[in-house]
Amino acid sequence: MANTETALKEALTTIEGATGVALVDYTSGMALGTMGGSKTFDLNVAAAGNTDVIRAKMRTMEMLGLKGDIEDILISLSDQYHLIRLLKSRGGNGLFLYLVLEANRANLAMARHQLKKIEAELEV
Repeated sequence: MANTETALKEALTTIEGATGVALVDYTSGMALGTMGGSKTFDLNVAAAGNTDVIRAKMRTMEMLGLKGDIEDILISLSDQYHLIRLLKSRGGNGLFLYLVLEANRANLAMARHQLKKIEAELEV
């Protein structure tokens, strides 16, 4: 089992193309931990904004009567991928991992696989 800091460090160092990662509480929009980012890319602002994305998708699913769970949400930009993975592990209810990837360096399928593995090892 990995603590938050260890899990974020693992994501940033082992996922090809990763430039930032955060563990976020989507009920409050607060980042519980961040690693990476830059002066021009504030992970705390991104965490709060992506909380709205999750809430909107959950409302839409409820209005449509969809019963499935959200595994992850992908936002693809011209030069980046933003991957939002809702935690299903014990103690992870209301939390998500947020990963920023450089599109030209990342393997999206591998990034999803590795993020799922990190989620399984995360002790919240």
